[in-house]
Amino acid sequence: MLAETSHPVAAVQLIPHVRIDGLNKWFAALQVLKNIDLSVRPGVRIVVCGPSGSGKSTLIRCINGLEPFQKGTIQLDGIALGRNARDTATARRLTGMVFQSFNLFPHLTVLANCTLALRRVLLKPAREAEEIAMQHLTAVRIPEKAQAFPAQLSGGQQQRVAIARALCLNPRIMLFDEPTSALDPEMIKEVLDVMIALAGSGVTMVCVTHEMGFAREVADEIVFMDEGRIVEHASSRDFFSRAAHPRARLFLDTILSH
Repeated sequence: MLAETSHPVAAVQLIPHVRIDGLNKWFAALQVLKNIDLSVRPGVRIVVCGPSGSGKSTLIRCINGLEPFQKGTIQLDGIALGRNARDTATARRLTGMVFQSFNLFPHLTVLANCTLALRRVLLKPAREAEEIAMQHLTAVRIPEKAQAFPAQLSGGQQQRVAIARALCLNPRIMLFDEPTSALDPEMIKEVLDVMIALAGSGVTMVCVTHEMGFAREVADEIVFMDEGRIVEHASSRDFFSRAAHPRARLFLDTILSH
C-alpha cells in the first residue's frame, strides 16, 4: 500500500492523470511488464527506479503510446490508449516525452525544432509559435542558442532543448526516460537543475532515472520495479528512510554507496 505523501491533493484532483490497471507486455515470448497497477494524480512527481532490465523504460513508453501492450488498460485523463486510433492520438497529446537520446532534427535550428509541432500539429501562426518556443527556451536557460543547430550544442544543451520542445505543446504530464543517461557527468547537473525547476512549477512528472539525489529532492512518490513488476510504491520519505522490500533496500545500498 502506498504510504501517505506530504503532497496535498485537493478534492477536485481525485481523477488521476494516468491510470494503469493490470498492464502486461510481452516482446515475443519474453514478458517484460507483469500486472502493473499505477495511478498518477495531477501535480504529483513520481520517480520510477530499479535495476536495469526491470521494465522501467518499457512502462513509460507504454504510457506515451510508443509501445503496444497485450493486456490491461492505460487511461490518460480518462481517455484509453489503444482502444482506437483517434483516442490514442488524443491521449498522447496530453503527454510530453523526453528520451535518453535527444532526438532533435539535426537539419533544423533549435528554434525550428521547438516550433515544428506547434505549426504542423497545433497549426499555430509562425510568430505565435516562435514566441511560445522562446518562452520555454528561456525557461530552460538556453534562449541564446535559438538559431544554433543541434551539432553546435553540448549534450546537456541538447537535452535542455528537448525539454523545451516537449513543454511547447503544454502537456499535462511530462515523461522522462533516463534523461541524463547519455550525458557526460559534468553535463548532468545542468539538466537536473532544469528538471528541478520544472518540478517546482507543479507539472505532473513521471521520471525514470538512477539519479537518486534528484529523486530524493524532487519526487513525491517512488515506484521501484524489479523483473517487470512494481514491488514497492511509497512516498519518497518512506522509500529512502525505510524501504520495505528487500530488493529495494539492496538497490538503495548499492546506488547510495557509490
